[in-house]
Amino acid sequence: MSSPASGKGGRGKSKTAAKAVSRSSKAGLQFPVGRIARYLKTGKYAERVGAGAPVYLSAVLEYLAAEVLELAGNAARDNKKNRIVPRHIQLAVRNDEELSKLLGMVTIANGGVLPNIHQTLLPKKSGKDKGDIGSASQEF
Repeated sequence: MSSPASGKGGRGKSKTAAKAVSRSSKAGLQFPVGRIARYLKTGKYAERVGAGAPVYLSAVLEYLAAEVLELAGNAARDNKKNRIVPRHIQLAVRNDEELSKLLGMVTIANGGVLPNIHQTLLPKKSGKDKGDIGSASQEF
Protein backbone atom coordinates (compact mmCIF):
# COMPACT_ATOMS: atom_id res chain seq x y z
CA MET A 1 0.00 0.00 0.00
CA SER A 2 1.22 3.46 -0.80
CA SER A 3 0.68 6.37 1.52
CA PRO A 4 -1.18 9.50 0.31
CA ALA A 5 1.93 11.63 0.73
CA SER A 6 3.99 9.56 -1.72
CA GLY A 7 2.28 11.01 -4.79
CA LYS A 8 0.65 7.79 -5.97
CA GLY A 9 -2.97 7.10 -5.09
CA GLY A 10 -4.83 8.96 -2.38
CA ARG A 11 -7.05 11.98 -2.69
CA GLY A 12 -6.37 15.54 -3.67
CA LYS A 13 -3.07 17.05 -4.69
CA SER A 14 0.15 15.42 -3.62
CA LYS A 15 2.83 17.42 -1.86
CA THR A 16 5.00 17.43 -4.98
CA ALA A 17 2.64 18.93 -7.58
CA ALA A 18 3.13 17.45 -11.06
CA LYS A 19 4.56 19.90 -13.59
CA ALA A 20 2.38 20.45 -16.68
CA VAL A 21 3.75 18.69 -19.76
CA SER A 22 2.59 19.87 -23.19
CA ARG A 23 1.11 17.45 -25.69
CA SER A 24 3.77 18.51 -28.17
CA SER A 25 6.58 17.42 -25.88
CA LYS A 26 4.74 14.17 -25.09
CA ALA A 27 4.58 13.46 -28.82
CA GLY A 28 8.16 14.66 -29.37
CA LEU A 29 7.08 17.42 -31.75
CA GLN A 30 7.95 21.07 -32.24
CA PHE A 31 4.61 22.08 -33.76
CA PRO A 32 1.86 22.99 -31.25
CA VAL A 33 -0.55 20.08 -30.77
CA GLY A 34 -2.87 22.07 -28.48
CA ARG A 35 -3.21 24.98 -30.89
CA ILE A 36 -3.94 22.67 -33.82
CA ALA A 37 -6.54 20.86 -31.68
CA ARG A 38 -8.18 24.22 -30.95
CA TYR A 39 -8.18 25.13 -34.65
CA LEU A 40 -9.75 21.78 -35.55
CA LYS A 41 -12.49 22.30 -32.96
CA THR A 42 -13.28 25.94 -33.73
CA GLY A 43 -13.05 25.38 -37.50
CA LYS A 44 -16.11 23.09 -37.35
CA TYR A 45 -14.54 20.53 -39.68
CA ALA A 46 -16.39 17.87 -37.69
CA GLU A 47 -18.63 17.70 -34.63
CA ARG A 48 -16.00 15.90 -32.60
CA VAL A 49 -12.19 15.72 -32.77
CA GLY A 50 -10.34 12.65 -31.53
CA ALA A 51 -7.31 12.86 -29.27
CA GLY A 52 -4.91 11.51 -31.91
CA ALA A 53 -6.00 13.74 -34.78
CA PRO A 54 -4.18 16.95 -33.76
CA VAL A 55 -1.05 14.96 -32.90
CA TYR A 56 -1.03 13.31 -36.32
CA LEU A 57 -1.74 16.58 -38.13
CA SER A 58 1.01 18.35 -36.17
CA ALA A 59 3.48 15.62 -37.11
CA VAL A 60 2.55 15.85 -40.80
CA LEU A 61 2.83 19.65 -40.85
CA GLU A 62 6.15 19.52 -39.01
CA TYR A 63 7.53 16.98 -41.49
CA LEU A 64 6.47 19.11 -44.48
CA ALA A 65 7.97 22.25 -42.96
CA ALA A 66 11.24 20.44 -42.19
CA GLU A 67 11.41 19.07 -45.75
CA VAL A 68 10.83 22.47 -47.36
CA LEU A 69 13.27 24.21 -45.01
CA GLU A 70 16.00 21.64 -45.65
CA LEU A 71 15.70 21.99 -49.42
CA ALA A 72 15.47 25.79 -49.18
CA GLY A 73 18.57 25.85 -46.96
CA ASN A 74 20.44 23.83 -49.57
CA ALA A 75 19.29 26.26 -52.27
CA ALA A 76 20.46 29.21 -50.13
CA ARG A 77 23.86 27.55 -49.59
CA ASP A 78 24.17 26.92 -53.34
CA ASN A 79 23.64 30.65 -53.90
CA LYS A 80 26.25 31.46 -51.20
CA LYS A 81 23.67 33.03 -48.88
CA ASN A 82 23.15 32.52 -45.15
CA ARG A 83 19.50 33.57 -45.09
CA ILE A 84 16.58 31.78 -46.72
CA VAL A 85 14.47 34.14 -48.85
CA PRO A 86 11.29 33.36 -50.84
CA ARG A 87 13.40 32.76 -53.96
CA HIS A 88 15.15 29.85 -52.24
CA ILE A 89 11.81 28.35 -51.18
CA GLN A 90 10.56 28.65 -54.76
CA LEU A 91 13.68 26.94 -56.15
CA ALA A 92 13.43 24.20 -53.53
CA VAL A 93 9.74 23.49 -54.13
CA ARG A 94 9.82 23.62 -57.94
CA ASN A 95 12.91 21.41 -58.24
CA ASP A 96 11.39 18.69 -56.03
CA GLU A 97 8.90 16.54 -57.93
CA GLU A 98 6.57 15.70 -55.03
CA LEU A 99 6.56 19.16 -53.45
CA SER A 100 5.99 20.71 -56.86
CA LYS A 101 2.96 18.48 -57.32
CA LEU A 102 1.64 19.33 -53.83
CA LEU A 103 2.14 23.07 -54.31
CA GLY A 104 1.40 23.12 -58.04
CA MET A 105 -1.33 25.77 -57.88
CA VAL A 106 0.41 27.84 -55.19
CA THR A 107 2.06 31.18 -55.95
CA ILE A 108 5.05 32.07 -53.77
CA ALA A 109 5.35 35.86 -53.52
CA ASN A 110 8.77 37.14 -54.67
CA GLY A 111 9.68 33.61 -55.70
CA GLY A 112 10.46 34.26 -59.33
CA VAL A 113 10.59 31.45 -61.89
CA LEU A 114 12.94 28.55 -62.54
CA PRO A 115 15.82 29.43 -64.85
CA ASN A 116 14.93 27.79 -68.15
CA ILE A 117 15.70 28.48 -71.81
CA HIS A 118 13.69 26.58 -74.41
CA GLN A 119 15.76 24.27 -76.64
CA THR A 120 14.65 25.94 -79.85
CA LEU A 121 16.01 29.28 -78.66
CA LEU A 122 19.51 27.95 -78.00
CA PRO A 123 22.11 28.51 -80.75
CA LYS A 124 22.73 25.65 -83.17
CA LYS A 125 25.88 23.61 -82.62
CA SER A 126 28.35 23.44 -85.52
CA GLY A 127 28.37 20.03 -87.25
CA LYS A 128 32.12 19.92 -87.82
CA ASP A 129 33.03 18.21 -84.52
CA LYS A 130 30.78 15.17 -84.34
CA GLY A 131 29.25 14.98 -87.81
CA ASP A 132 25.59 15.56 -88.58
CA ILE A 133 23.07 12.89 -89.51
CA GLY A 134 23.45 13.68 -93.26
CA SER A 135 27.25 13.45 -93.17
CA ALA A 136 27.39 10.19 -91.20
CA SER A 137 27.67 8.12 -94.39
CA GLN A 138 30.65 10.19 -95.61
CA GLU A 139 32.89 9.15 -92.67
CA PHE A 140 33.53 5.62 -93.94
